[in-house]
This record gives sequence, structure tokens and C-alpha cells, in this order.
Amino acid sequence: QVQLVESGGGLVQPGGSLKLSCAASGVIFRFYAMGWYRQAPGKQRELVAGISSGGSTNTADSVKGRFTISRDNAKNTVYLQMNSLKPDDTAVYYCHAERKGSLPRAYWGQGTQVTVSS
Repeated sequence: QVQLVESGGGLVQPGGSLKLSCAASGVIFRFYAMGWYRQAPGKQRELVAGISSGGSTNTADSVKGRFTISRDNAKNTVYLQMNSLKPDDTAVYYCHAERKGSLPRAYWGQGTQVTVSS
């Protein structure tokens, strides 16, 4: 059974930092590209940052220079370090795992709430 379990969300003041974690189980983690998405109320889910199985990263323009994605294959975990948080970053953040190729697979976590407010 595949599980992606996010943690680290919460309430933070503007300018503050949070670090999200997503622990994967039931998959061969190193074969999967991982991503963080977010969805704010009334908006579509959007990609925040992604990291390939080889470690290449991409980051949305809206968070570039503030958010950093990383992975630890030994711990089956992907991280999202979020700095200089803004109220517009308020959303539910979801972890995503994807494997392409002859047996494509994709999975979502349950989401973790991030609220940026004074």
C-alpha cells in the first residue's frame, strides 16, 4: 500500500519559515519524481516545486528564491523549505509522486495546511 504522509504545516507570520516533509512508503522511492503542489481556496491546484529521481529541480516563478525542494532517498522523504512566506502562500500543500516509463504510477498525499497570517 502506497502512502505519502505530509507534515510540517501550520500557522506562520509573514516573513517566517516552514519546512514541509513528505514521507513515502510502499514505493521504491528513488525511482520516483517528487513534487509539491498547493491549492488555495477557489483556485486550481498548482505545481510549487519538483525534483526528479536524479535530483534535478524546478520551481514555480512565484516562489523562486524563497522555496527549496530537496530529497533524501535514504529516508524516503522529500522536503520543501519555505522562507520569506507571504499571505499569498496560504494553501493546502500536497505531496506528489510520479513514476514514468512502461509502468507509470502517480500518487498524492492527503495535504497539509499552511496559513500565513499576522
